[in-house]
Amino acid sequence: MSDELLIGLVSISDRASSGVYQDQGIPALQEWFGQALSSPWRTETRLIPDEQAVIEATLVELCDQVGCHLVLTTGGTGPAPRDLTPEATLAVADRVMPGFGEQMRQISLNFVPTAILSRQVGVIRGRTLILNLPGQPKSIRETLEGLRGGEGRPPVHGIFAAVPYCLDLIGGPYVTTRDEVVKAFRPKSAQRPPVSKPE
Repeated sequence: MSDELLIGLVSISDRASSGVYQDQGIPALQEWFGQALSSPWRTETRLIPDEQAVIEATLVELCDQVGCHLVLTTGGTGPAPRDLTPEATLAVADRVMPGFGEQMRQISLNFVPTAILSRQVGVIRGRTLILNLPGQPKSIRETLEGLRGGEGRPPVHGIFAAVPYCLDLIGGPYVTTRDEVVKAFRPKSAQRPPVSKPE
């Protein structure tokens, strides 16, 4: 089995998908993964409108046909009538992982009180983990990395610390991270020794 992580990145926006403005979510995610991952990875990207049927079909394609291990969406998670990403995600899910949505809102509440309006969810479809992320690059980074502790405050864990072990448990590749960006957590029994690089 290849240890290359295949990540589906889906930006959901009526205006960006119709060319009114440049999508920022996918470039922000690609940049973040370039900094955060120390194991091999590549992406499949999609830029689509806020249409529930289109979102569902895109998620199914990335999970079932393309074979992504991880699918991240950005956009469409608020309370507005066109924000249908959570409904589409839940519609294609086999199992719901509520801790991801809870922690994303907890992180964002450190910055804005309107974080409670976000309806992001995390689910599993087959052997794929699907997570709804915020749409803004700054919020994406905060959600994935969490907040460093300081002045006696404990750190707030980002959601990506739990993603590699979740992928282990559902049959995905063994993903490693750069600790200075985000430290992946695994129980000792699930950790592999570091691979020594040839001189």
